[in-house]
Amino acid sequence: MKALKIGNLCATVPIVQGGMGVGISLAGLASAVAREGGIGVISSAGLGAIYNDYSKDYRAASIWGLREELRKAREATKGIIGVNVMVAMSNFADMVRTAIAEKADIIFSGAGLPLNLPSFLTEGARTKLAPIVSSARAAGLLCRKWFAEYKYIPDAIVVEGPKAGGHLGYKADQITDEHYALETLVPEIVAEVRAFEAEHDCHIPVIAAGGVYTGEDIYRILSLGADGVQMGTRFVTTAECDADPAFKQSYIDARQDDIEIIQSPVGMPGRAIHNSFLERVKQGLKVPKACPFDCIKTCDVTHSPYCIMLALYNAFKGKLQNGYAFCGSNAWRAEKIQSVRELMASLRSEYDSFASRCENFSFKDKLFGAR
Repeated sequence: MKALKIGNLCATVPIVQGGMGVGISLAGLASAVAREGGIGVISSAGLGAIYNDYSKDYRAASIWGLREELRKAREATKGIIGVNVMVAMSNFADMVRTAIAEKADIIFSGAGLPLNLPSFLTEGARTKLAPIVSSARAAGLLCRKWFAEYKYIPDAIVVEGPKAGGHLGYKADQITDEHYALETLVPEIVAEVRAFEAEHDCHIPVIAAGGVYTGEDIYRILSLGADGVQMGTRFVTTAECDADPAFKQSYIDARQDDIEIIQSPVGMPGRAIHNSFLERVKQGLKVPKACPFDCIKTCDVTHSPYCIMLALYNAFKGKLQNGYAFCGSNAWRAEKIQSVRELMASLRSEYDSFASRCENFSFKDKLFGAR
């Protein structure tokens, strides 16, 4: 595998660990990935619930929580630590400002287009900015907008396909449409980004996400022009993942037909593992009494069947009878808990093995033939 270079940052392994809230990827997981040469990512979603002992004010607790998680990660590694901040969060600005002030290496931002993200950078800020998009059109629009308004060029761009976990930036009918498959999107977005690069004499690494599970998957995606991959689901069943063991076990116990697309209270489709809580939701048995968080801009408590923050927080704590686990399309393939070091070594071995087998094949066979 080639290193992933984002400005002056260099990940010796081209793997970004996807940010997973609520609480699934905190300092524990992020620092473990960073120690192994990847980019570890802390999710800022839900920190106000996790750190409610510090303050009952959700926003104040979120700021404190992000500072604490970054501090803990920095104590554990000298590797690259990023923060994921969703545009849809009501405290988006707070989390971005905090990440920059605390010198996070990079901010990954999706769940909406982060059109004003560069406006938060302060003089001398070292934090890189990487938007998450789902189409070549969005990538081009964002590049032009950032350059026109802020004279800023994205430090990297993440393309997230419809096989990703959690909230998806696609309509329900697009999720299974091959025209929106990651293998289709990557060349389109790479072409769009390379055209922008040629105009502005720069390089913007493209990172592909959504359904990447094995070293062979990494090889195939990089062969399509991506500079790196982002993986979330694969890191859930690691010893260092910050979720409760019961959350991790739900992945190991899941069958392929347990993975389903749900309609989230925030107005977006999402991918999750079916369980009794989601069954009760379908039967109309869950009704929120109030909104204690005001965490997502698009969530209307008066029409929501449940509080998504409480559901995801309960899942993080292992109380799956009162919540559910978001996951990627390949979650059912999980078989065991292993260390991040073991996982990264396995991915490198799979990559190298597939790469060597491909040496005697044509480019087309490399991508879609040899097994």
